[in-house]
Amino acid sequence: MADLLHSQIRTALDAQPLFEAKTWRLSPQAWPLTAEQVDELERIGRACLEFYQALETLYLRSASGRSLLRNRALMAPWAAEYLDRGKPTWLTELSRLPRLRGVVPPVIRPDLLLTEEGFALTELDSVPGGIGLTAFLNRLYQASGGEAVVGGADEMITNFYAALTAGRPASPAPLVAIVVSAEAATYRPEMDWLAGELQKLGHRVYTFSPEEVFPLGGVLHCDLEGNPEKVDVLYRFFELFDLENVPTRQFMLEAWQQDELVIAPAFRPFLEEKLGLALFHHHLLRDFWAENLSRDAHRMLSRLIPRSWVVDPAPLPPSAVLDGPLVGGRPMNDWRDLANASQKERDLILKISGFHETAWGARSVLLGSDVSREEWQAGVESALKTGSNNLHVLQEYRKPRRLKHPLFAADGSATYEAQGRLRLCPYYFVVEGQARFSGALATFCPPDKKIIHGMVDAALLPCVRA
Repeated sequence: MADLLHSQIRTALDAQPLFEAKTWRLSPQAWPLTAEQVDELERIGRACLEFYQALETLYLRSASGRSLLRNRALMAPWAAEYLDRGKPTWLTELSRLPRLRGVVPPVIRPDLLLTEEGFALTELDSVPGGIGLTAFLNRLYQASGGEAVVGGADEMITNFYAALTAGRPASPAPLVAIVVSAEAATYRPEMDWLAGELQKLGHRVYTFSPEEVFPLGGVLHCDLEGNPEKVDVLYRFFELFDLENVPTRQFMLEAWQQDELVIAPAFRPFLEEKLGLALFHHHLLRDFWAENLSRDAHRMLSRLIPRSWVVDPAPLPPSAVLDGPLVGGRPMNDWRDLANASQKERDLILKISGFHETAWGARSVLLGSDVSREEWQAGVESALKTGSNNLHVLQEYRKPRRLKHPLFAADGSATYEAQGRLRLCPYYFVVEGQARFSGALATFCPPDKKIIHGMVDAALLPCVRA
């Protein structure tokens, strides 16, 4: 595998910053993936798409009071109630409209940890950052003359566009507006770069802040070189919890209602909740998932998704027990029993499910075995206190394995073999009903970091076929 020089990488990144005010460690080599791992990632993409489709079926049947199964009664109105909790009624009603049936996010990105037992799928993101960064790094490392990057140098770019414009005629070329909210402004540079590369390919793709799109006669427009132009596709680079902070949201919605605009991802908040993974493991829904997923997808997700539970603060009668982990070898009657768990039993992740500003970037993530008993107890109390509006998820912690990879010293003068742990983020773009695996971003963190995410002492790398 060819090595990239520190000066080459540094010069390329300085010429085109991909994040606002963010830095990370650099490596001379991309992250190698075996042929078996690449094949598994292809299958994971298909399984994730099936999961979204099945989750939609679960939500709509639950919300309408229908049986979840075809040939046997299975009612679960609580599933839709969980997914709708804390959201405005107009938004949940919109998400159920018949015209949105079958509409899934155009971009799917799971967070995968590489453990001793293989991959563990800890989250599923439908509005992910890193698309432009991964595409940029793919080009940079491919140009070094090493092994071919996973997905090829430009599939991240071309498949992103194909997913956004799927079903639309190629002529006249649709105008795609990537709208980045203030909350997501850190990612604006990579979206600017991505739009610029698509413009070079002859596509009309531009980035805007929400204030830069406006209505004319009920149709959404943007300003291009002093002229108002109709927007055909709006890629919302903001999650739905942030919608109230988007001043032009009503204009977007009105244009969509008049069928003058495609909004992607669609306004379907039930697809942006982490508790979807907990519903996969819920004992009352086992038959539903088995019936609505292919055998391969069901086996894959059963192995990948750590055991997860919804932290519902509703009190139980004295004779009932919770669907949750054991404490002291016994089932719990109250989530507060978690405060008495041993450190080993606290090998659990607690995090807010969604529709909240702390639901992304690991802001709400708490690892029970990595904090004091007092901090853990406070985290559980906070989850129960906010549960009437924002549910939390409890998830079994699967420890990433220790790995080695070369990194540059801080000054770039030398390389050394570093030890660390890995999170892998593959990107899938939904085109013609298929999840196209188009690239993957590896986050290589120091071994003492229990929770892996982009940070100043992590390395962000594209992936190559070993």
